[in-house]
Amino acid sequence: MLVLEPGRISELARRLANAERDAAEIEPLTAELPSLEVEQAYAIQAELVRVKDERIIGYKMGLTSKAKMEQMGVHSPIYGVLTGRMFRPDGAEFPLAGTIHPRIEPEIAFRLGRELKGRPSPEEALAACSNVCAALEIIDSRYKAFKFKLPDVVADNSSCKAFVLGTWQPVPTIQKLGALAMSLTVGGKAVRNGNSSHILGNPANSLATLVGMLSDRGLRLAKGAVVLAGAATEAVALESGAIVEAEVEELGRASVTAR
Repeated sequence: MLVLEPGRISELARRLANAERDAAEIEPLTAELPSLEVEQAYAIQAELVRVKDERIIGYKMGLTSKAKMEQMGVHSPIYGVLTGRMFRPDGAEFPLAGTIHPRIEPEIAFRLGRELKGRPSPEEALAACSNVCAALEIIDSRYKAFKFKLPDVVADNSSCKAFVLGTWQPVPTIQKLGALAMSLTVGGKAVRNGNSSHILGNPANSLATLVGMLSDRGLRLAKGAVVLAGAATEAVALESGAIVEAEVEELGRASVTAR
């Protein structure tokens, strides 16, 4: 089994931080460390967030669709950290300068009304939320040609670059939350259509799963934390001048303009 000393974890985290800072793609970590495991990748992710010294405001879920899991050869999702620097308000401009492989996808976001820890049921997790809204996530892998293995993407904070939140809405019933039509439009033209059921069957399942994953690592969701439940469709490339909008049935819209 590969053993990573703290100094090595720090070096790998700084390599990723520098790649993001310089917008310079790098070889996947597994090219050098083929036996890198997911748990070690989460240690690198945690050190990456520490090195960047940004305020943690929540988490994002990744690989929440059956198709993405099959593509990566896994049976469970992954998570990344959301920081204050990543947040963009609805209708904001997002500069593409400083990105490498920017892509965007439609999501549903939760805001926690109280702390969540342990292994809640989806119903219990949803009951802890104060609001939900339509959201967009901008992803940007730091790896060459957008090619990587599962430990690589985990270490790279699950490719998270930025996120946009729409207007917060009341929390719907769990039944309604699991059957909402979702779409992604670019320049007013629908380019992706999906449904909230594509997010682990129900976004509440995704939230509950995240809480369990965090608890396994001694972490919890604080009151006020923001959670992106995962993409309902495939991501699309983000190009300069594009006006991108996510629309979620009954939850409204979130938009961003790439510059």
